[in-house]
Amino acid sequence: MTPLLIGSEIYRHSSYGPKHPLAIPRVSTALDLIEAMGWLPGGGWIEAPKASPAELARFHAPDYIAALQRAEAAQQADPDDQARYHIGAHGNPVYREVFSRPATSAGGCMLAARLTAGGGVVYCPGGGTHHGRPDQASGFCYLNDPVLGLLTWIDAGLTNILYIDIDAHHGDGVEDAFRDDPRVFTLSVHEAGRWPFTGLAEDRAGGHARNLPVPAGFNDSEMLWLLHQAILPIARHLRPQAIMLQCGADALDEDPLSRLSLSNNAHWGVVRALMGAAPRLLVLGGGGYNPWTVGRCWAGVWAMLNDFPIPERLPLAAEQVLRGLRFGRAAGRNPPEHWFTTLRDVPRPGVVRAAVQRVAAAATRDLPAPYTS
Repeated sequence: MTPLLIGSEIYRHSSYGPKHPLAIPRVSTALDLIEAMGWLPGGGWIEAPKASPAELARFHAPDYIAALQRAEAAQQADPDDQARYHIGAHGNPVYREVFSRPATSAGGCMLAARLTAGGGVVYCPGGGTHHGRPDQASGFCYLNDPVLGLLTWIDAGLTNILYIDIDAHHGDGVEDAFRDDPRVFTLSVHEAGRWPFTGLAEDRAGGHARNLPVPAGFNDSEMLWLLHQAILPIARHLRPQAIMLQCGADALDEDPLSRLSLSNNAHWGVVRALMGAAPRLLVLGGGGYNPWTVGRCWAGVWAMLNDFPIPERLPLAAEQVLRGLRFGRAAGRNPPEHWFTTLRDVPRPGVVRAAVQRVAAAATRDLPAPYTS
């Protein structure tokens, strides 16, 4: 089946604020690059709907949803809402679309799950807010769209789902949401010792989770090792009906919020390897705080899903998209030329360290039998 692409214009001018890591354009950059490359589907991308409060209440507390709506209407959160819900606190600012943007991400992810209920592939780069709690904002995430998408699959009758997360930060919100539900097996590759300081290798969430914390400097060869020694063996063992991949781009070498050293080739390799591993594949975005590296990575994810060749030199229209970006951090003051002219990074191979080999070996031990209801 031809992959489907879900997007929204809400991300184009939406910002968490000029000093926040999410001041940058990410989803809009990826979608603009996809269009500039001539890679849009025949009907264009599908508009992500804004999820209703009733739909969000499938996972989130109604009083928390109401607090987000109040914050958007007033453009501020009162002290009680700040303390109770972490809205306007702990790195989760009140901004213009503080309810509408995450509700659109959730609506897109839920739509993607519905569109793949009978099989197929959908890419929703606006999704991936994996830290959101039922009644609290966390880690720049106000709602948890991966959880809502997974629940949509469950509501459609699926009982054996694999969630894979390659963001630099542990997918704690998703793991905790399904800690007592064997229908969803969660697997997270993330930087050891980084916020939220969860996801230890020994944390198995009742047996249906695996965490692969990796050391600083994690390279392409090490991701390839985990792919073939842990991720794919787990997928083959579980034989899932569906796979959801959270493809956060903050594990790339140039990202300011991690110390990992992947090239976008590593992300694309994971995407390619998972195609065909289950009848349903839903790929999301996630973290990523350098607009050039995120946009190039996520546009390339769409190319992988469609088997589009990556040119050595970008066409002028795509180059203009990248030259039009601005970035307030130090890396944005003198960006290297290849950030404008190429999509593919130079590969970053290296030694596969013993720490990486150990977490891969541990992850495949004592796997549960594939879940059947």
